[in-house]
Amino acid sequence: MPEVPIISGIYTDNAADFRVALPVNLVPVPTSAGISRSYLRPGDGLVQLGAGPGVDRGGIEWRGQCYRVMGSRLVRIDGNGALADLGDVGSGGLVTFDYSFDYLAIASGGGLYYYNGSTLTQVTDVDLGTVLDVLWIDGYFMTTDGEFLVVTELANPFAVDPLKYGSAEIDPDPIKALLKFRNEVYALNRHTIEIFDNTGATGFPFQRNERAAIQKGVVGTHACCIMGDAIAFLGGARNEAPAVFLGDAGQAQKISTREIDTLLQDYTEAQLEGVLLEARLDRSHQYLYVHLPDRTLVYDAAATEALQAPVWFVLTSSLNGFARYQAQGFVWCYGQWICGDPTAARYGRLSDEVSHHYGQRVRWEFSTPIVYNAARGAVFHAMELTCLTGNVALGADPYILTSYSVDGRSWSVPRRASAGKIGNTTKRVQWRQMGFMQNWRAQRFQSDSDAHVSIARLEATFEPLAV
Repeated sequence: MPEVPIISGIYTDNAADFRVALPVNLVPVPTSAGISRSYLRPGDGLVQLGAGPGVDRGGIEWRGQCYRVMGSRLVRIDGNGALADLGDVGSGGLVTFDYSFDYLAIASGGGLYYYNGSTLTQVTDVDLGTVLDVLWIDGYFMTTDGEFLVVTELANPFAVDPLKYGSAEIDPDPIKALLKFRNEVYALNRHTIEIFDNTGATGFPFQRNERAAIQKGVVGTHACCIMGDAIAFLGGARNEAPAVFLGDAGQAQKISTREIDTLLQDYTEAQLEGVLLEARLDRSHQYLYVHLPDRTLVYDAAATEALQAPVWFVLTSSLNGFARYQAQGFVWCYGQWICGDPTAARYGRLSDEVSHHYGQRVRWEFSTPIVYNAARGAVFHAMELTCLTGNVALGADPYILTSYSVDGRSWSVPRRASAGKIGNTTKRVQWRQMGFMQNWRAQRFQSDSDAHVSIARLEATFEPLAV
């Protein structure tokens, strides 16, 4: 039987446009197992470690321990999952962490806080102003209020000299975020990115590197991160629609596909301003997470390089449709990935042994490209998914549903095939008498996290119709 690609599919929309159907809660893996060049594995499950004082706002590893802000509280999570409440950092949205040799800094709710391992203290110098973001570089804590770059005193991180303010001046756009990359300061503005080096000058000690500026900017304070040897950000230049870029050495490389750009345009500027980008390197995958209000888009740079095609997929904590992904702020600590929940007062860890989210079922889905036989049609006799079965949820007897579309918008009544029970590792997932097509056809496969299976290959037996 001929193989049908499964890494991405096709559907159509109300604008009479062909769209790319991304895998949902399935991760493309570019590993040849002798069956195919790549396969789809279940997205990591979320296992709860404990309850916290509020929804998650960010996390970091410092001195071998995991720190997070949940609600208005700074907390520490130990290797057993136990939580210690360390103090109040005010309410608000996402927070930024960074640390020096002596202090853990937290930018939260417009304020700046330091934790030294025993005491949590807020910086009260009136010259500090509102704190949108913070980083530590060369002995300074640097913050921004959206207009100025503010550094603390070398001898006293609680003090600010108003004569040592800096600014980003290539374009009169507001400063949205700060990043430290290769020991340089990246001031990410709404439409431009400026790079500063420490020259030790009198007054503001950093000087702009004119030749390294990037002529694109970031949409929000947390819509950027370091990813490998570049900075990743969501934004664009003046009079440009939002997209995802990798920036370095004065250049910006667009990594979002047409489909990703189309999805991003479904959100308002205000919604995108609150987006979180974060990177995670795990088992030769190099993930970039774009946490949107109702789903998370994930780009895999390593898989993209291996397959020589952009690899994106979707994560969602929903059994039907889309809902916000209930994990963010990934921190590698104690030999595991610890995460927080932006929707509930709890924290957990990633697990590849299950694909449920905090014990709740979530859906998975993938589609195929269009099957076309030069407008002559075909009869489909059988289809078979080559899967790794036998690892389904204990006591579950899940099914995989498949349906087809001849226009990309409406789908046939789903037909189901058993995914096998736990321990049934030789189960064949097959469908017979799969109908026909007059022109072209796309196939869709759906199930939920009870069916914890990897899909290596789809084969179809069809008979072309005579002219």
